[in-house]
Amino acid sequence: MKDNAAADMGAATTRGFGPRRAVWIDVAAAEDDFEPSTIETIERFDLVYRSLVSIMFNFTQSGHPGGSVSSGRIVSSVLLEGLDYDIGDPNRPDADIVSYAAGHKALGLYAMLGLRDEICRIAAPELLPGADNLRLRFEDMLGFRRNPTQPTPLFGKFGSKALDGHPTPATPFVKLATGPSGVGVASSMGLAVAAADYYGTDAPRIHIVEGEGGLTPGRVVEALAFAGTAGLSNVVMHLDWNQASIDSDTVTREGDHPGDYVQWDPMELFYLHDWNVVAVPDGFDVGLVLTAQRRAQQIDNGQPTAIVYRTTKGWRYGIEGKKSHGGGHKMGSAAYLDSLAPLFGDDVTGLPSADGTDPIATEAAYWATLERVRAVLASDPMTPAVAGRVRAASDRLASWRRIPRVGAPDVEAIYRGLDPTTTPEGLQLEPGGATALRQQLGRVLGHLNAASGGALLIAAADLLGSTAISDAAAGFPAGFYHRRDNPLSRTLAVGGICEDGLTGVMTGVSGYGRHVGAGASYGAFIAPLGHIAARVHAISDQMRRQTDPSPPRPVVIVCGHAGLKTGEDGPTHADPQALQLMQENFVPGSAVTLTPWEPQELWPMVAAAFAARPSVIVPFVTRPSEAILDRAALGLAPAAESTRGVYRLKAASGDSAGAVVLQGSEVTYAFVQETMPLLEAAGIDLDVYVVTSPELFDLLDPAEREATFPDSVARNAMGITGFTLPTMYRWVTGEVGRAHTLHPFRGGHYLGSGVGAMVIHEAGLDGPGQFAGITRFIAAMDAR
Repeated sequence: MKDNAAADMGAATTRGFGPRRAVWIDVAAAEDDFEPSTIETIERFDLVYRSLVSIMFNFTQSGHPGGSVSSGRIVSSVLLEGLDYDIGDPNRPDADIVSYAAGHKALGLYAMLGLRDEICRIAAPELLPGADNLRLRFEDMLGFRRNPTQPTPLFGKFGSKALDGHPTPATPFVKLATGPSGVGVASSMGLAVAAADYYGTDAPRIHIVEGEGGLTPGRVVEALAFAGTAGLSNVVMHLDWNQASIDSDTVTREGDHPGDYVQWDPMELFYLHDWNVVAVPDGFDVGLVLTAQRRAQQIDNGQPTAIVYRTTKGWRYGIEGKKSHGGGHKMGSAAYLDSLAPLFGDDVTGLPSADGTDPIATEAAYWATLERVRAVLASDPMTPAVAGRVRAASDRLASWRRIPRVGAPDVEAIYRGLDPTTTPEGLQLEPGGATALRQQLGRVLGHLNAASGGALLIAAADLLGSTAISDAAAGFPAGFYHRRDNPLSRTLAVGGICEDGLTGVMTGVSGYGRHVGAGASYGAFIAPLGHIAARVHAISDQMRRQTDPSPPRPVVIVCGHAGLKTGEDGPTHADPQALQLMQENFVPGSAVTLTPWEPQELWPMVAAAFAARPSVIVPFVTRPSEAILDRAALGLAPAAESTRGVYRLKAASGDSAGAVVLQGSEVTYAFVQETMPLLEAAGIDLDVYVVTSPELFDLLDPAEREATFPDSVARNAMGITGFTLPTMYRWVTGEVGRAHTLHPFRGGHYLGSGVGAMVIHEAGLDGPGQFAGITRFIAAMDAR
């Protein structure tokens, strides 16, 4: 029956790839001009490295040894042979970068950096930085997966770093926090495009370390598409294809064997996205590894390159495959000692031990074991050889003489002379006209981009004109950025409709420190999909202060088409919930949300947000054209008051019947244009406040906050918001006020579709609905 069905369908066909700019190279044999001593040095370095991985896991009983081990010879070869950097200055912007997108390999990262530092301490101390915070020492290994408040004595005595469970820039040479489901791949692409734009043709290379499991998140595919399309030829992905994840030992298809998760192999995935592929059949053969890395450097076709190394997770550790992903040998076990025998030989039986019950004794045994490794290194011929290679890396970097390209952007120009109180001439709006909030935001960002010589790189989820972020690139070359063909464009094409990968790339753009990444989409989509990357970027900025004193590096996430005025698109798009995901949802000072209600507020609010230097700026802007109001004639506070975060829009002219707190453009326009006349006709006089940014409000000193919005107002006010009720809890604290606060979900259901005015009417947030709600609130307050 099956054969007949197959015959009816016709002969099966196989379709190959279409035309590629990229090339695919299979490395079948090592080149013969590598000195045997080079291979021997890397193999010996890797042995010590693998031993450190085993030791660190043993005394913490935490981490991911399997992938750390399988990637060892890959990263060792990069570090000792192909990377141009200066160990004495981890913050040099012209240096090549190794980015551990595979954040679970942090155990390996720390072992790698710690071993390199210890070798230089012994054989070339003059190469090292003078400050301990710029080094990762053997002493810092005591802090692996430990809290900064760790109370054990040696941790305190040595001033050990608390090494995070997944990498953050608290560790020297780490530029990005990585780990959550593919964020590190996307943000590393952001580093690459920023470096390429700033330095031009001689830009630093970005070496990305990842595993095949890390290719499976959707945001990674989006980022791969971006790099291939943009021609990011300064990217080299080192793919540790060990086929093991947490739950699977067959992650991808391999040959004729289907994968548990995906039906491509890594080479196919990269090649699909127009990446050069260099395939290495054995990632433990140093000759093959070095040959592949050399071939990758020689490719000159303007495309990114992936070197795919076939490996075994947990190689020579004693536990292989998925069991070694997040697990290892029990503390002090015979299997643990066996893993160290290649380094220590017969002396392994005399190694310090602990059972983990006493933290002080465990730490002492941990340090004593590291001292045994230190003693081995002191007399090992590999030690001066590696130190020489580290010196050579610094010499190579110096020989590049990298300088910023002619016309490179100056990101600090954004902040010089920034005055939120004075709108620049080209951005001033005339009352009586009309413009959309999104359009004015685009013009504001465009002004900053022009002032900084193009320091803003922008992207949108196939919504450049729709969200008006395209105006931020006005005056720069049209079309999408391509490193070779259109390098001065400020507009990135990140995979299409890809808010997830887009935000990740933009955080990397900002994280490089020479640009501001700005991405846009519907607030309904980019707020939830971009939240993880935004949060990780804020973590990066906080942790970076331990190694780099430079200020935070803002990324802008434009939540366009925000709120109910996008009603024609329906409740799936006109989402009032997006603000709640971002507002007051980060460490204080690290993020600023903006909810301007009128176009004249855009310059002062955006300028104030940049002046605050947070890590994340999130403006919420509506879609329709809005009237530019004569605020003075209407008795409304000037637009510059919006920089306070909360301000009194209109004071009661006599005895106030109460206070109303507004939030959101749709409800504030409805109040000013519809509700105010109804209240005046009824003789109801109110104090009216508007919330524009809780985070800007928090920047005021306590006395100014109390004067601006007294606690007594919050206790006796009601709210009207176009967002969700919880976003009003801080501003409306009284029981009666909260019970009478108007919000889109007050009716207990998601709203329907239609023009914005009809959706606002359905929600009871139009003028008559607000008037009715206010009169009910006043009656309830009077009845107390």
